Amino acid sequence: MAAFHITDIEAAINHWRARAPSPDGITLAPQLAALAEVYARLIYGHRDEIDEREVPAPALQAWAAWYETTPDTPCIAICSTSQGDDWCKGCGRSFEEV
Repeated sequence: MAAFHITDIEAAINHWRARAPSPDGITLAPQLAALAEVYARLIYGHRDEIDEREVPAPALQAWAAWYETTPDTPCIAICSTSQGDDWCKGCGRSFEEV
C-alpha cells in the first residue's frame, strides 16, 4: 500500500499555488482543486495519510507533477532537527545537511 502524507499534499498544494495562482482570489487551478479535495478528506477524517487508491486521478497527476520537481533526498518529512536534535531521527542528517 502506497500512502501520501498530509505534509506532501500540503507541499504539492503550495507548489501549485505558486505556479498557478488564482486570477480572482476565488477560482482554483484544476490541480489545486483536485489536491484540495484530498486535503479536505484528510482534515475531515482526522487523518495524516491517505492510501493511493483513495486519491482521484486528477489529484494523483497533480501530486506526481509536483513530486517530479522535488530534489532527491533521504528526507521522510519527519525532521527532528527542528525539535533540537543534532541528528535527524528521520533521515540521519545533521541540521546543516538538512
